[in-house]
Amino acid sequence: MSVWNERYAGEDYHFGTEPNAFLQSQHERLHSGMSCLAVADGEGRNGVWLAEHGLNVLSVDSSPVAIAKAQKLAGERGVAVAFEQADLMQWDWGVARFDVVVAIFIQFTPPGLREQMFANIKRCLKSGGLLLLQGYTPRQLEYRTGGPSQAENLYTEAMLRAEFSDMEILLLREHDSIIHEGAGHDGMSALIDLVARKPLA
Repeated sequence: MSVWNERYAGEDYHFGTEPNAFLQSQHERLHSGMSCLAVADGEGRNGVWLAEHGLNVLSVDSSPVAIAKAQKLAGERGVAVAFEQADLMQWDWGVARFDVVVAIFIQFTPPGLREQMFANIKRCLKSGGLLLLQGYTPRQLEYRTGGPSQAENLYTEAMLRAEFSDMEILLLREHDSIIHEGAGHDGMSALIDLVARKPLA
């Protein structure tokens, strides 16, 4: 956690204050009143944007420094967001709790723990609930414009298709795109987008 506290220290927002572009592109799937979990939401750029669109957002992160900045951002934007500081590998995600789970660049988990996190995401989604996930592919190691340096933490289309084979995959694509998300993610990036729906019970 100390690494993340150091990364988020200072007045600047490490990943900026604007929402992730992929998340914005999925706005038509999101509706006011939906319950939403923003996983590892950091300084709140995505959770606050979701709240601005009327979702009931729980923003969870391990860094108290990040959460303080997220609370400040929510206050400046005039929206209510529930914040919780937690180690996501120890946290009680709940069962059938959320209409939407937003997981943007959560690639701090290595294999093994990653599968555990994916299982928790599926479990906490309600019947028919949506997962919106974006991550980096191994080509990102060439671009070095953000993300983890460990190849095993990165996603491929085949891996995500297999991991979420028990859900309805609505969108799954790899692409190289330029993103500008503060100092943390800046420049040409090797990305993968996933939208998946939990089957109706």
